[in-house]
Amino acid sequence: MRPSSRERPRSGSQSGSRFRPVPALPVADGAGRLSRNPGLSRNPDLSRNPGGNPDHGTCPEDAISPEQGSAVVEFVFLSVLLMVPLVYFIITVGQIQGGSFAVVGAADQAAKVYVAQPDAASGQAAAEQAVVLALADYGQSAENASVDTRCEPADCLAPGSAVTVTVHLTVPLPFVPFTDALHLNASQLSASATQLVGRFR
Repeated sequence: MRPSSRERPRSGSQSGSRFRPVPALPVADGAGRLSRNPGLSRNPDLSRNPGGNPDHGTCPEDAISPEQGSAVVEFVFLSVLLMVPLVYFIITVGQIQGGSFAVVGAADQAAKVYVAQPDAASGQAAAEQAVVLALADYGQSAENASVDTRCEPADCLAPGSAVTVTVHLTVPLPFVPFTDALHLNASQLSASATQLVGRFR
C-alpha cells in the first residue's frame, strides 16, 4: 500500500533547517515617536548617550568654568596696564614735537620784527612779544621760554647787521604737577633765526 502524500516523510529535519532572524519592529515611545531600539527608548539618559554613560550629559567639563571669567578680567587688567604708559608716551612725544615747531616759528617771527624796529630797545620788546604770540599758537606757555639776541656787528640796527634771535623752551611732562619744583621736564628745546638789517628802511 503506497503511502499517501500526507503521510510521506518530509525531506530533511527541522533541526537542520536555518531560521532567519526577524528584524526588530519599530516601537512607539511615550511621545508617540517610533524607535527601532526599544531598549534605548525606555531610558532617556541612554538615548542621549549611546555609549551607556548616563552621567555624560551632566559632566562638569561641559559646564562654564569659573576660570573663563577670571581670564577676561586678567586680560582687561593687563590691557589697561599696558595702554596707560603707551598713551602717556604718545602724549609726551606730541608735546615735544609741538614745542619744536613752536620755537622754530617763534625765533623766525622774533628776528623779523626785531630788524623792523627803529631802535634796539623797541626791537627787543617786539621780539619778546612775537615769541609770546608764537608759543601761544602752539599751546606752549611763555613762562617756560626765554629769548636771547645777538648782533654782528655790535650795533644791531646798523644797515647790513645780522640779528640772531634764539628762543629756548622747556617742555614739562604732561599731567605732572609741580614740575618746576621737581625739575621734571620732558625736553629742552631751542631754535635760532637770523635776519639782516636792510640798508633802506
